[in-house]
Amino acid sequence: MKLVGNWSYPTPVRFGAGRIAEIAEACRAAGMSKPLLVTDKGLAGMDITARTLDLLDKAGLGRAMFSDVDPNPNEKNVEAGLAVLRDGGFDGVVAFGGGSGLDLGKTLAFMAGQTRPLWDFEDIGDWWTRADASRILPIVAVPTTAGTGSEVGRAGVITNSETHEKKIIFHPKMLPAVVICDPELTVGMPKHITAGTGLDAFAHCVEAFCSPHYHPMSQGIALEGMRLVKEYLPRAYADGADIEARAHMMSAAAMGATAFQKGLGAIHALSHPIGAHHHTHHGTTNAVVMPAVLRFNRPAAEGVLDRAAAYLGIEGGYEGFCAFVDELNASLGIPRTLTELGVTDPDLDVLTKSALTDPSVGGNPVEMTYDNTRKLLEACL
Repeated sequence: MKLVGNWSYPTPVRFGAGRIAEIAEACRAAGMSKPLLVTDKGLAGMDITARTLDLLDKAGLGRAMFSDVDPNPNEKNVEAGLAVLRDGGFDGVVAFGGGSGLDLGKTLAFMAGQTRPLWDFEDIGDWWTRADASRILPIVAVPTTAGTGSEVGRAGVITNSETHEKKIIFHPKMLPAVVICDPELTVGMPKHITAGTGLDAFAHCVEAFCSPHYHPMSQGIALEGMRLVKEYLPRAYADGADIEARAHMMSAAAMGATAFQKGLGAIHALSHPIGAHHHTHHGTTNAVVMPAVLRFNRPAAEGVLDRAAAYLGIEGGYEGFCAFVDELNASLGIPRTLTELGVTDPDLDVLTKSALTDPSVGGNPVEMTYDNTRKLLEACL
């Protein structure tokens, strides 16, 4: 193994119940005087959003909001948001919500002052250097789910609505200047969202831990992130008002996104095109394909997952770990197959080719080819 890597760790995080009260202070610390709050359609009318806007307004920062965000945000959402952002003269973005609101908010702040088209900044090679970094607006991120960890990430996932491909838009300055992690904001999540987002965090940790790349700090974070999900996701699912469980899950989400600097793998390589073509929930899709991917990766990951099982108190090593995942999925109401998830009449050739071009492929411990990837998709159906 070549012991070389480029490591970067998260930004300042204000963590704890009730800390949304610091939103105006966080905006000012980031250099904002007129922020635009970006969230999704579902959150736009909720009490937690109204309260946050009230806090901004009371502090003299206005109460502007953009919420035309699809569950899998696309370039049309970006264009609409940029028109509001630029026309309103806003000087920063409060990215508020789950993965869709966070990713779109970060992407809007990034694109606000750029003149090149969005897809010129896809996470390929050094394409991020094409951006004018001086014209990227500051971001304050406020997650309302415990899953994607986008609040501590330097990228946004945007779907190309014409090609049905999920693209990763990357720049180091997309990392939020301040993050507010307030577990009270997650109390109202429905059970199925609690499950899907929580298993998204788990997938991030599992794939990072199994990735062959060298990043021992991420390895440790991924392992502890798995433990938090194992211990606290069932509690959060059973009782949405369990603030201790909600808090630990919010930590696990940030840990998963921090850890996957080490790499992702086949779980995400499959779920990205499936979500783009069939509009499935990202975290739930990850959970559905995870058992098949674990079996697929056994030749290279068995020893790694033996160690994870030992730390997590799971008997039976690799086999015990796989059994635990099956049991966890079942206990959280996760569909057993993609067909049960609603993926009907899939074009396996298109999905296979899309999976093989996804950036996550490079972090999978077993090399993915057309033949084995297609068989893996068939196993998930």
